[in-house]
Amino acid sequence: MRPYTLKQIQTFLEVARQKSVSKAAERLFVTQPAVSMQIRQLEEAFGLALLEPFGRNIRLTQAGEVFLHHAHAAMGQLKDLEAQMADHVGLRRGRIDLAVVSTAKYFIPMLLVQFGKLFEGINVQLQIDNRENVLGMMARNEADLVVMGRAPSDMDCEATAFATNPLAIVAAPDHALVRRKKLPFSVLADYAFVVREEGSGTRAAMERLFLEHKTPLKVQMEMPSNETIKQAVMAGMGLSFLSMRTVRHELASGHIALVDIQGMPQMGHWYVTHLNQKKLSPAARSFKEFLIEQGGALMDSWS
Repeated sequence: MRPYTLKQIQTFLEVARQKSVSKAAERLFVTQPAVSMQIRQLEEAFGLALLEPFGRNIRLTQAGEVFLHHAHAAMGQLKDLEAQMADHVGLRRGRIDLAVVSTAKYFIPMLLVQFGKLFEGINVQLQIDNRENVLGMMARNEADLVVMGRAPSDMDCEATAFATNPLAIVAAPDHALVRRKKLPFSVLADYAFVVREEGSGTRAAMERLFLEHKTPLKVQMEMPSNETIKQAVMAGMGLSFLSMRTVRHELASGHIALVDIQGMPQMGHWYVTHLNQKKLSPAARSFKEFLIEQGGALMDSWS
């Protein structure tokens, strides 16, 4: 067997994911030379290049693409092995690879704290990203469980709702629409919006809503985070469409106001999701059950 290590494969996967040695080093909490050394040793073990320069970033060679496919499969098999072994240990200890969409960051820490009080020996590795990237993590078996606002329809997965997700149109408190009541949805065609980036679940939900109401969406600016959008709304840059669970503090303090649109807020749900063929460890099963049994009530009392 060729002399390569699991650490080298994990480093390669992170570099391939980030398309950058420096970004991979940041995510792995190591230096750039350490990442470069791991990649070089992996390439030497197989006698071929897996990565090549591409502008300021890097890209996979043809051999690298093949290696990536099999590396993902191998890591998935190792995760299944860990889950099988965990069955012999029980819930005294364990690890969960949890991926959540960025909007969930407003309540996931609180839920993890409450879960940790029940299962002190379980370590949760948390990844936060937009919907598109989180789905990629689940498809590649990099995440045991995923928390998102809409279950994917094009993947063989199991999704269980555990909490409500009310979404609404928000504005600065002095916006002209805030003083009006029971507005038709069509009035929104005259106003600019600040919106999440492509690939975001909130953005997709917003576009579906405007399409259902046959109302054109006027995009003032795209922004990569809810926090930036909230600041833009408060500054008067435009309206936005956000989960009410992300703006609870701003609504309470009066820095952001709801726009009273007929039929709003739109009521969605939060789902805990995993691949159907995924072998969940006792730790992952316990967290899934915790979300289903207690998550909604804890979130309602929290927000």
